[in-house]
Amino acid sequence: MRIVTYNVNGIRAAVRKGFTDWLKTDPADVICLQEIKANKEDVPVAAINEAGYDVFSFSAQKKGYSGVAILTKKIPDEVISGNGMEQSDFEGRVIRADFGDITLVNAYFPSGTSGADRQTYKYQWLDEFYAYLNDLRETRAKLIICGDYNICHKAIDIHDPVRNKNYTGFLPEERAWMDKLFSNGYVDTFREFNTDPHQYTWWSAFGTARANNKGWRIDYITVTEPLRDNLIHGEILPQIVHSDHCPVFLELSV
Repeated sequence: MRIVTYNVNGIRAAVRKGFTDWLKTDPADVICLQEIKANKEDVPVAAINEAGYDVFSFSAQKKGYSGVAILTKKIPDEVISGNGMEQSDFEGRVIRADFGDITLVNAYFPSGTSGADRQTYKYQWLDEFYAYLNDLRETRAKLIICGDYNICHKAIDIHDPVRNKNYTGFLPEERAWMDKLFSNGYVDTFREFNTDPHQYTWWSAFGTARANNKGWRIDYITVTEPLRDNLIHGEILPQIVHSDHCPVFLELSV
């Protein structure tokens, strides 16, 4: 199974930049999108279907905000929108698909960039999501958690860890949450294959951040421990440019 996670920063904008042409190159079997910024009726389903993918989306109640989608060539056994947390579901942050004994969770984590209230909610969301994952893996042990986590885990994951140490996305409390995740049976799949620095998935739209590779690694594909031995290959795809993020790729045996 080939999986991609990709924050498209508006699916309609991405389509205008060639996103569906990229889909036609068969980049993955399952593609998890975040921040689609479209109501269900505004998702360009026909164009995505033409590229060979079925579409399952979960939009925020607020128009043009947040939202997640799963594009897939493999028909899931079940798709569940939301994780049962009221505010998270209002904002369209989680969608789940089951493929046999594997459960794929696609999540768009809150960013905290718009003020203290949102940072407080981000911490609440992280606690709720961690509990949701642990509850889920009691009955669904093989989890794949794709998404824009909006957190750099370690100094190696950010271009300037010193200057950014007090910014949301690299705060000690956020990084401690990632420590907890990866020390309790969850695996950062990209780091299983690549331990080099300067590997990023998001760049500021201002100035020449992307051209100079001054970025942040905030997009992840995480798996639970029972899938570690199934991992085949993982990489970041910075050459794909439909968004201020780029795709992250994972191949695993199923």
